[in-house]
Amino acid sequence: QVQLVESGGGLVQPGGSLRLSCAASGSDFSINVMSWYRQAPGKQRELVAAIASAGSTNYADSVKGRFTISRDNAQNTVYLQMNTLRPEDTAVYYCNVDFIRRRVRSSTWGQGTQVTVSS
Repeated sequence: QVQLVESGGGLVQPGGSLRLSCAASGSDFSINVMSWYRQAPGKQRELVAAIASAGSTNYADSVKGRFTISRDNAQNTVYLQMNTLRPEDTAVYYCNVDFIRRRVRSSTWGQGTQVTVSS
């Protein structure tokens, strides 16, 4: 299977920035879409940003212009640069990787990292 390890969360003041990273490890796999989701208490998990293997990206309207998703295919790592953070960005952020391993397409989740935006 493929394992994801997230890092970069923390406490930041409104207007601040954080950069999340998610590294995939395993064997005999190729990655298609890499994405970031977030989930606040009492809320459904929502897609924040996604990036395809060729580099095309999609963002939730709430983060457009503030967040940037990128990937390093050689390192099997996806990043989320979060700028101009707002309290409503507070959530647990999860990375998700869509991949093919042994001819089977699947996806897996990172462990989640807490992002708290507060004064």
